[in-house]
Amino acid sequence: MDRYLRFEKRRDKVVPSGPFLRRLGRNLLVALGMLAVSLIIGVTGYALFEGKNLVDAYDNAAMILSGMGPFTMAETTAGRIFEGTYALYSGIVVVLVSGLILAPVFHRVLHSFHVEDDDDEKRAEKRQTRR
Repeated sequence: MDRYLRFEKRRDKVVPSGPFLRRLGRNLLVALGMLAVSLIIGVTGYALFEGKNLVDAYDNAAMILSGMGPFTMAETTAGRIFEGTYALYSGIVVVLVSGLILAPVFHRVLHSFHVEDDDDEKRAEKRQTRR
């Protein structure tokens, strides 16, 4: 997990496009994996607790995971408890997946503000030699 959170330090140069795109692609794959696992959990829950066929279970799980709400309301008590719990879980997953995808982009933008130019370094050296 540490390799997904490791970015260049403040004094390092902005990473070139190739490594940045690989980092973004890796994070995107991890995010898609999280979404796939979450969708499987939802489909399984609807199939078990509500007795829905796979298409209807997929439809309800995808709607909740996307934040749209259930396609059809659960009819059993166990189904309603699952639906509420899955909705809370899905909200957290959406936030985590969004952060995972956007972290490299935000880091690159913010890091570019902190990197010193070669001109800035030369000016700083000239100031040091004058003293």
